[in-house]
Amino acid sequence: MGFGLIVIGDEILSGRREDKHMRRTIELLSARGLALDWAEYVGDDRARITATLRRTLAGPDVVFCTGGIGATPDDHTRQCAAAALGVPLVLHPEAREQIALRIAETANGDPIKADLNLPENQHRFKMGEFPEGARIIPNSYNRIPGFSVAHHHFMPGFPVMAWPMMEWVLDHEYVHLFHQVRQQERAFYVFEAPESTLTPLMETVEAAHPGVRVFSLPSVGDVQRGDRFARRHIDLGVKGPAELVAPAYAMLLEGVQAMGFETVEQPARESAQA
Repeated sequence: MGFGLIVIGDEILSGRREDKHMRRTIELLSARGLALDWAEYVGDDRARITATLRRTLAGPDVVFCTGGIGATPDDHTRQCAAAALGVPLVLHPEAREQIALRIAETANGDPIKADLNLPENQHRFKMGEFPEGARIIPNSYNRIPGFSVAHHHFMPGFPVMAWPMMEWVLDHEYVHLFHQVRQQERAFYVFEAPESTLTPLMETVEAAHPGVRVFSLPSVGDVQRGDRFARRHIDLGVKGPAELVAPAYAMLLEGVQAMGFETVEQPARESAQA
């Protein structure tokens, strides 16, 4: 089981809005000893959203999905989730109750505005229509809930709503996965080394140390800096279970130094993951 994120909305793909969910999701997971394994961006296209959800629902991953659960013409996520599951949309009784409370709150004592039979209030109840069998995700901001089906969790695109809802899901459904395995990442900088020259060594290290992953993050340098990082360099390292990292790191570092390249070691980074 891994953790994934699906961000839905044409406004993200067109650049009208900048996605903030991925960074925050990484932070929320990391604070609980978990990690984001993948992320996808999908526009407001019903066929594409449905196909994406049908694929991810067939897998084992925990998936957070933001955006498109409102009741305007460009909101399709609720309908697509139901289609992907092959079930109808139904008005969830608890969602109806929370939406009714929200209507009463926003009416400010006006009995006409609070009339649940008004067309606009009846339309608000559409936001509580979820795939049959869905569970409610409470919304502390304005009561309009999100929903969960299996290990998929759907919430609005607004960060002020989505992020507390994501925290609620993690803390209520996945506590048993928190901080299970101590992970470590160790890396060093290599200066003026072509990646193609280092690749065979990287492959050898991974083959010799199953369970450890080697990573390489090249940089062309920053000429504005007056130090060694003005030159071309690579952030090179290994990550994995803490007990496996040390020998793999030593093999990688010694191998690079044996080639004659300048290296600068970085502090080790540790976390705990499921």
